[in-house]
Amino acid sequence: MATLCRPAIAVPEHVITREETLDLARTLHADHPQLELALRLIGNTGVQTRHLVQPIEETLKHPGFTVRNARYEREAKARIPEVVLRALDHAGLTARDIDMIVYVSCTGFMMPSITAWLINTMDFRAETRQLPIAQLGCAAGGAAINRAHDFCQAYPQANVLIVACEFCSLLYQPTDLGVGNLLSNGLFGDALAAAVVRGEGGTGVRIERNGSHLVPDTEAWISYGVRDTGFHFILDKRVPGTMAMLAPAMRDMAEPHDWDVSDLDFYIVHAGGPRILDDLGRYLGLAPETFRYSRATLTERGNIASAVIFDALERLFVDGGAPRDARGVIAGFGPGITAEIALGTWTEEGAEPKDTAERPLRQEARLPA
Repeated sequence: MATLCRPAIAVPEHVITREETLDLARTLHADHPQLELALRLIGNTGVQTRHLVQPIEETLKHPGFTVRNARYEREAKARIPEVVLRALDHAGLTARDIDMIVYVSCTGFMMPSITAWLINTMDFRAETRQLPIAQLGCAAGGAAINRAHDFCQAYPQANVLIVACEFCSLLYQPTDLGVGNLLSNGLFGDALAAAVVRGEGGTGVRIERNGSHLVPDTEAWISYGVRDTGFHFILDKRVPGTMAMLAPAMRDMAEPHDWDVSDLDFYIVHAGGPRILDDLGRYLGLAPETFRYSRATLTERGNIASAVIFDALERLFVDGGAPRDARGVIAGFGPGITAEIALGTWTEEGAEPKDTAERPLRQEARLPA
């Protein structure tokens, strides 16, 4: 069974606090007719600190999309190898053991994908499969886990490396002055994450099943406007209410597995904002403390897009993990509106699942050498 091992997380060295964010908004948008609303919304996010790849003075400048994307590539190549090495170490593997690399990012663009650069520079085998995911936004972390799980079901002895790289600050657009944009300027942060899904062995979350749910007719709720100046983030005011539609989808996915999504042992979910977590708890009948790892990520790092669920999962590891065979859910939410959901149980290296005899047999397969 595929096991999601302990993630490795990294954040850039430049930090901006909530108070500094609010002061900047007051200074830059003193004449904005909805400034007070924007300030209240930023304050209500609960975000206390965020990390940026550039000092705030440089972040606020817009040198053009060409320069920004070059910065994205330079920063990614400088920072990704370290988190990859730590994630491999957590999983007890080397680059030569990896059969596929899944790379997720929605804040810059490269072709060939950075997966090709990683294979060429970090001793991965030339046969390593590549799966870049660029257009699922904050849901991409969950999608990466699910696609890794699918791959390990097809090739039960395979190992998959997931890398998430999000430099949200490089998307700052000084001319986007809608309230949703001002809120986003105070919500999103930068971070990198890596984690390994092992087909055999490993300590972490043994993925039992995965699924996806698209809320119909919500394509315009979270999107990018692609213009001469780069990516312009578009956030509809209806987004915070999506848990009314996604919470039932999570329940529907768990029920055929004979799991009650309101009675699990751990919850690793995307922290898009405090209302997302509050509403999910309300619809599932869960106490606020249930999402403490996601809330801690939001408070200390802001919304770090596809890296959120890995940061929250790392906090579960730091907290000592979960009891053997504890049940949990990992869920990422993003454009579409899309939910990527995985159900799993906690396992430790060498442990056998309690219900092994009841599991359907899968055809053994191995990637060609």
